[in-house]
Amino acid sequence: MESERRVIKMSSDLKIQSRKLTLYSADFASEREMTRVLYVAYPLLQVHDESAGGAEQILWTLEREIARGGAKTIVAASAGSRVSGELFSTGEPCTQPDDYERRRNEHEDGVVEFVRQRAREGNAFNLIHDHSGSFWKRAAEVDTDVLATLHLPRSFYPAENFNDVPPNVSFNCVSDSQARSFADLESLADVVPNGIALDSFESVADTAADKGRQGLLWLGRICEEKAPHLALDIAERTQIPITLAGQVYPFSYHQQYFEREVAPRLRAIPNARFVSAPRAEVKRRLLGEAQALLITSLAAETSSLVAMEAAASGTPVIAFRKGALAEVVRDGVTGFLVEDVIQAVLAVQKTSSIGHKTCVQHAQKNFSAVKMAEKYSQLYERLARLEKLHRFAQETA
Repeated sequence: MESERRVIKMSSDLKIQSRKLTLYSADFASEREMTRVLYVAYPLLQVHDESAGGAEQILWTLEREIARGGAKTIVAASAGSRVSGELFSTGEPCTQPDDYERRRNEHEDGVVEFVRQRAREGNAFNLIHDHSGSFWKRAAEVDTDVLATLHLPRSFYPAENFNDVPPNVSFNCVSDSQARSFADLESLADVVPNGIALDSFESVADTAADKGRQGLLWLGRICEEKAPHLALDIAERTQIPITLAGQVYPFSYHQQYFEREVAPRLRAIPNARFVSAPRAEVKRRLLGEAQALLITSLAAETSSLVAMEAAASGTPVIAFRKGALAEVVRDGVTGFLVEDVIQAVLAVQKTSSIGHKTCVQHAQKNFSAVKMAEKYSQLYERLARLEKLHRFAQETA
């Protein structure tokens, strides 16, 4: 008996978590018959493992883990998306600038009709998990509970969005700092921290250790609030080569920002290079090769997937102290939290003090997608129980 306990204890965290998720999903599927989950994506672009946006990445990762556990999942997203379960295409992704409003209406109209159709066919969804940032406002048009994950800072949502929230909507935040800004929201159900697919980074840190690390990296969505131009300023001051990798979304103000602030710096700074919309394997290679990852966001970040991925790759992070970054980056342990460009320049000189194995261990302990899916499964269960109580109260009133 004691030897069995030792064997179990020696099993990897990921395998233990996977077994837990399977148990939760089995219960999720059998006891409550909640086997049909519809995930609603952000309408602008496709969902896949190479998505640049955090909401799309989380949806792809979460849906994969829930599907692995045995639940039936369907994703409502742009045509060409790659998901683990079934894809319900709501239309083509945007290719023209400033086409968001038309695409959002097309997307949401398609989702509403799809949900109603499934209900008419006797195959109704048990839950809609909304990652779009907007569909939940139309939840009154369907007879299905909606869990809306809030991926953005409170200030990014119009204040009127949270007036007269439909009664079938619950919210969750992705970090404690974000939740504090939504403390007045009565329908806030829980905080579920984001996680990443750690299995995708298992060999990255080892490969980097063999080859060595050099240069700085900035990786993400290229827009003004993410401020990649400041990362280029840091590289210029330190005279260290930098790779700026990411995607410019089809918004004119994003494209104008790139041409105004980023492109001139790329041309002027020696040893600065740009990688547009890198594929997943390229992102992992860049993370594994970098001396440090720079996060220069000016917004109150609600999470940071790229900081998690850097830690899983054994790469130190130098990040502006904004929002939830202090929950992801352990100052002096997995990187450095700084206030401005000057402090970031000084922190670059200290990256050799950060242990690559320490970063990896921190990621494995704290950023597991399996843990994230497990917590969402628990939240789904809780919402299902509340819905049953609500219906019972209505029927017996």
